[in-house]
Amino acid sequence: MKMYVAGQWIDKAEKIDVVNPYDNAVIDTVPRAGAADVERALESAVRGARVMAGLPGYERWKILKRAAELIEARNEALGRLISLEEGKIISEGRAEARRAVETIMGSAEEAKRIHGETIPLDGDPGGGKRFGVTLRVPCGVAVAISPFNFPLNLVCHKVGPALAGGNAVVIKPATDTPLSALKLTEILLEAGLPAEGVQCLTGLGGEIGDALVSDRRVRKITFTGSRDVGERICRLAGIKKVTMELGSNSPVIVMPDADLDKVAVAVTATGYANAGQVCISTQRVLTAGKVYGDFLDALTPRVAALTTGNQLEEKTKVGPMVREKDALRVEEWVKEAVSTGARVVVGGQRQGAIYAPTVIADVKPEMRISCDELFGPAVAVTPFNTVDEAIALANDTVYGLSAGIFTEHLEWAMKFAREVQSGNLHVNWGPQWRADLMPYGGLKESGFGKEGPRYAVEEMTELKMVVFHLSS
Repeated sequence: MKMYVAGQWIDKAEKIDVVNPYDNAVIDTVPRAGAADVERALESAVRGARVMAGLPGYERWKILKRAAELIEARNEALGRLISLEEGKIISEGRAEARRAVETIMGSAEEAKRIHGETIPLDGDPGGGKRFGVTLRVPCGVAVAISPFNFPLNLVCHKVGPALAGGNAVVIKPATDTPLSALKLTEILLEAGLPAEGVQCLTGLGGEIGDALVSDRRVRKITFTGSRDVGERICRLAGIKKVTMELGSNSPVIVMPDADLDKVAVAVTATGYANAGQVCISTQRVLTAGKVYGDFLDALTPRVAALTTGNQLEEKTKVGPMVREKDALRVEEWVKEAVSTGARVVVGGQRQGAIYAPTVIADVKPEMRISCDELFGPAVAVTPFNTVDEAIALANDTVYGLSAGIFTEHLEWAMKFAREVQSGNLHVNWGPQWRADLMPYGGLKESGFGKEGPRYAVEEMTELKMVVFHLSS
């Protein structure tokens, strides 16, 4: 596919192969953008920002609504493309394409709801003859840098609210999975988006990312990815609005009164979807000592039943990881944990980019498979004795994106909600659950700012204060 820059679909002699993670077959190529392409894109985006700011909310709503309808009409093709380039199983690819419809439609609805408020200036000692009102205005040029693991819906979570807020947006999709973002760009243009309202640059983040995020013409950056890259972007960005959706090692607390079959179902669903490559995947299962063995007995057969293989085959439940080197990293971390006292209960085998769904028991909190972000299909199980110890273990991390607890005890559930340091908290389900309309974001080094169209539109706009000084 070609990339979209300055109102044109362009190709380049230097290309990047896009491969199917299952068999490394090349499914397409994309241009390898460079510094000159970044400059053209930003020049165009500045012009596009002026056009977008002049579009009434109703017109932005029409464009995004039409785009959502086109995504819905092409669900099967988009779902297959997602699975093909990313490696997630076909049912998950279809589900992501369906979610993208909701994300863009939700953004469309917010385009008609952007408003300020009156400010009671007469409440100030000197404000009796003043009338105040706030206005929300577009930031201008927004740069959207998206990860590989949700190559369509996470792009929609950035692009939809940016356009709803009246911005021009420059998309930098993940190098491994650029095709879904390019298809979205096609759809937006077909839906009537002004030609310079969007750019889509394909290339290596190390070659074009710094130039994009450091440029003064950019007023808003929205990034989803690793903590380390997020920190680098923040250092380079300068004085800009920034939303960071970063990593996690999400915990699940299993209290002694939990329904263990329900826990096993939830951990299986939330620990291994997309081969564990979800920032809110269950990674650490902190289990009460009284039910530790019984929980492992309940979980093991469910995980063992997860079939691996070609992600495009309906029978496959866990596909390949996006790159073989990532599967090698998971393999290394599991072996390292075993060498220091943990044990593999099920799984632990690798074949190319496929790593078998794995449960590791007797994991100590200081092991890398517990304290760092694994981002793979393995779950680490650690015992605890008291609810205070469980909460301390859950909080013993630089991350704070999502967490879960299983209990029927209201006091324990409330204590968890109040004391666990996480942006998303789930009672009686795992941490990997997200409605696309909800406020979504992390605490601590999991980032700042919120996604979800209503909340992201606020991140994509700026607030102006207007004061009328009246004579009477």
